[in-house]
Amino acid sequence: MRAADQRELVVVGASLAGLRAAQALRERGFTGALTLVGDEPHPPYDRPPLSKRVLTTPGRPDRTELPVPNGLRARWRLGRAAVRLDLAARAVTLADGTRLPYDGLVVATGSTARGWPAGKPPAPAGVVTLRGWDDALALRAALTAGGPLVVVGAGFLGGEIAAAARERGLDVTLVEAVSQPLEGSLGPVAGAYVAALHREAGIVLRTGTTVEGFVTGPDGRLAGVHLGDGTTVPAGTAVLAWGGVPSTGWLAGSGLALDGGVHCDPLLRVLRTDGSAVPDVVAAGDVARVPQPLAGGERLALGHWTNAVEQGTAAAATLLAGQSPDGTPAPFAAVPSFWSDLHGARIRSVGLPGVADETRVVEHDLTGRRLEIAYHRAGRLVGALTIGRTGRLASYRRALEEHLASGPAPDEPGPA
Repeated sequence: MRAADQRELVVVGASLAGLRAAQALRERGFTGALTLVGDEPHPPYDRPPLSKRVLTTPGRPDRTELPVPNGLRARWRLGRAAVRLDLAARAVTLADGTRLPYDGLVVATGSTARGWPAGKPPAPAGVVTLRGWDDALALRAALTAGGPLVVVGAGFLGGEIAAAARERGLDVTLVEAVSQPLEGSLGPVAGAYVAALHREAGIVLRTGTTVEGFVTGPDGRLAGVHLGDGTTVPAGTAVLAWGGVPSTGWLAGSGLALDGGVHCDPLLRVLRTDGSAVPDVVAAGDVARVPQPLAGGERLALGHWTNAVEQGTAAAATLLAGQSPDGTPAPFAAVPSFWSDLHGARIRSVGLPGVADETRVVEHDLTGRRLEIAYHRAGRLVGALTIGRTGRLASYRRALEEHLASGPAPDEPGPA
């Protein structure tokens, strides 16, 4: 290892997790060379507004750039994707052939939108996904042009896009493969509640079916969507919002464990296929599969804003600790949280509702836009959800933090 002021640290991924990791490296005293690599040409920007105000704001929407501190002193390599990682040589190769040697590496390449399956006939013009800034501008233009919209996937992204389109007055059909929106992540009670919100807003919700193909007009553009139940829905635009795929293609052949994302240990160090940790390489954000104590140690990739911030910070701490003789990194054990706004309802959650085996409904008031649910696993609190009751989440968060600090206690009941 070179002297401290001579080290080269590279962050691959110039979005939220990568930027936060870079900031944390400087905040923790790193003074060496710092390079940020991003596959998009844009400076780091915030993604949550892309499915909300970017689609609805009158006139050209404001940029959603993330603030970059003056003291970051980073070399930026934007618009140049990483294409290869050589662990033995400690080097990252970019698409333009640039080779970046590193003493420490942060993998924060996020995820890409899941597109139309390659094994099926190609989707026509008018079938889109939403992941980045350019996607949002293209979708905004399509919504401005009008015409019926079909959104495939009623998760948070799909629901937010559908809500934005309804706010603009479009006819919207929301298609979901399971029986309720968000059923897999929030359970059937919250899913039915969200379904009622969509229907009240005038969205046509089609559950228990998915898209089988498309109808095109004389110009070859999208005119309709064939569903699995045999019906066809008119559409000028269709948005595929059925999840993301961790961006690990550039890591193929590196020897890392990549099933469902970059596998990490509790310190966010990346793992080889044999389970061993790679020295001086960490991961953070959507691309990282990290052991979650609330899920019994199962590795999960969480696509939440707060997760990207917290893991970026923790990954930087681990990286610097690993390069210090007396470094003692701490396991990552933050309580996950997320939020969404649908049709004026403020949805907030802490923990991991999706891993629960029991749902306890504390309050359910659709008319008053209030909902409170506690989620348990083996009798122990693992998450909570509120709509219109944000103030009640603080006690759940404290309980979850206490549970994580106390270690496993599967028979311990959480607050009802």
